[in-house]
Amino acid sequence: MKESKISRHWKMRLQKETSITIHDLYDVYPDHVINVENEQELLLAHDRIAFQFPFHWYSSPSLLKKWVDEVYIYGFAYGTGNKLKGKEFCLVLSAGRPEKSYQPDGSSKYTIDQFLLPMKATVLLTEMTYLTPFVLYGAASIQEETLAESAEQLAAYLTANQDHTSLQEEN
Repeated sequence: MKESKISRHWKMRLQKETSITIHDLYDVYPDHVINVENEQELLLAHDRIAFQFPFHWYSSPSLLKKWVDEVYIYGFAYGTGNKLKGKEFCLVLSAGRPEKSYQPDGSSKYTIDQFLLPMKATVLLTEMTYLTPFVLYGAASIQEETLAESAEQLAAYLTANQDHTSLQEEN
């Protein structure tokens, strides 16, 4: 959060929303020791879960991966006693490159959805509903006006009560 201009801006905007709980893993766990029980209780208290992070090296930050490994355990997140079933899940990403680079003929050679397949598979294993990701492309050269607009769009996306496009049934 400290190093990402976009994440900071989005966080400041989302803090104005009373229906959104912001839980910054790097603030809560600077030592990377995760309180699994607390994290599971927090998940149970919400119907829509969003992971927000800068899309760096085609993946999530290391602490988020560690969090998933420790919190999404058998009997809680999948298998017998799946407690996340039916919740909505979305990814909120800022990507440094422009959208055109995330195409088969672009510099990344793959689409953002292809890069996100492991995260989507994890969500589907938990039987949550995988919502269309919110992605801000071109973060490395974003203009202030575009950043402000994206924060408003993100707030609307996360607080909308309407049906989102679900990708859960997609093959």
